[in-house]
Amino acid sequence: MRIKELERRTGLAAKTIRYYEEVGVLPPPRRLPNGYRDYDEADVERVKFVIGARRLGFTLDDIAEILAMRDRREAPCRTVLDMMQHKADEIAQRIQELQRLEQDLRHLHALGLTFPTDDVDGKNCVCHLVSEKAAG
Repeated sequence: MRIKELERRTGLAAKTIRYYEEVGVLPPPRRLPNGYRDYDEADVERVKFVIGARRLGFTLDDIAEILAMRDRREAPCRTVLDMMQHKADEIAQRIQELQRLEQDLRHLHALGLTFPTDDVDGKNCVCHLVSEKAAG
């Protein structure tokens, strides 16, 4: 099948398919005599795996590692599980950071409501709170 059909079957843009080939996540496809790319069902499944892994937050390097293991006929299951755990831990940490940021913003907002809103120089208004946050 040509790239347009792969695009239709997977929902991945042709430009992205070409990029994934360029960076090695997808292998170079076979070429027809006219130079067009020629894909098969294995390529469809590989693209679907890449899409799913990206949605789970895996990096292209992670995906390349997993696919390289598959290509060597090694089971990547333990690696995938470890990556999932690591990604979940990163997300939990990021959620905590975002919750702290939310609390900071809400506190500064409440404090900022007590300041004038017409100070063009920003010395006696909420803007100085932002500058102080950068210093602290």
